Amino acid sequence: MALELGLDGKVALITGGSEGLGRAIAERLSAEGAKVAICARRQGPLDQAQQEIKAATGQDILAVAADVTVPGDLERLVNTTIEQFGDIAILVNNAGRSAAQSLLTANDAYWQEDLDLKLMAAIRLTRLVVPSMRRVGGGAIVNMTTPGGKAPPAESVPTSVSRAAGIALTKAASKEFGRDGIRVNTVCIGSIKSMQIIRQAQAAGRPVEELYEAVGWNVPLGRIGEAEEVADLVAFLVSDRAAYITGTSVNIDGGASAVI
Repeated sequence: MALELGLDGKVALITGGSEGLGRAIAERLSAEGAKVAICARRQGPLDQAQQEIKAATGQDILAVAADVTVPGDLERLVNTTIEQFGDIAILVNNAGRSAAQSLLTANDAYWQEDLDLKLMAAIRLTRLVVPSMRRVGGGAIVNMTTPGGKAPPAESVPTSVSRAAGIALTKAASKEFGRDGIRVNTVCIGSIKSMQIIRQAQAAGRPVEELYEAVGWNVPLGRIGEAEEVADLVAFLVSDRAAYITGTSVNIDGGASAVI
């Protein structure tokens, strides 16, 4: 018997949806019948993702160019999604990038940029979509964070701090909105195949598969993760099958993290 996720017709908004994890999540939810809206800053990759996901799933995809660090862009993103598809039932706060330095070298501007991208964007979007979720009788929010937010290594700021704040935001929001039928969880991603790693390989002049193998060497499962594996987990967490799961964090890191 198939595991019916109950996502058909639900409106999902995914930030950072043009590449990597966000794109994989968008395609997975679209394949389940959700009406998916994606955003990214660059129009070209966004349009390409829209066309490819539509071709793969047969579903219309709404692509909105938006910078999640700009409050006005977020308001336009949410309003456009509601106008085109209806009230939002699913939010995936995925936009982010690697930012790890020594505490002594990371300046104030670097800190603020990271907090705006990874924390404030999630806060602002949550505020914007909760009224919409209340109108449809509930919803699901997934904040993408990392295990480093639980057990920060050295020279990991500001990312480890902004991700720790994202984990705390998840728990606080789950308690505040639980009575509205709104579930909030976080997925803590470890080493996953992504555009960030591809760009690192290109910058180093190394074959990407060689870098994947090197990264996967330190993972207990012996390999780097696939974006589609993250997408499957997110699809489950936002589905009806996860109706009693909220306020929790799930590591998807091949067992690499030192913490549960």
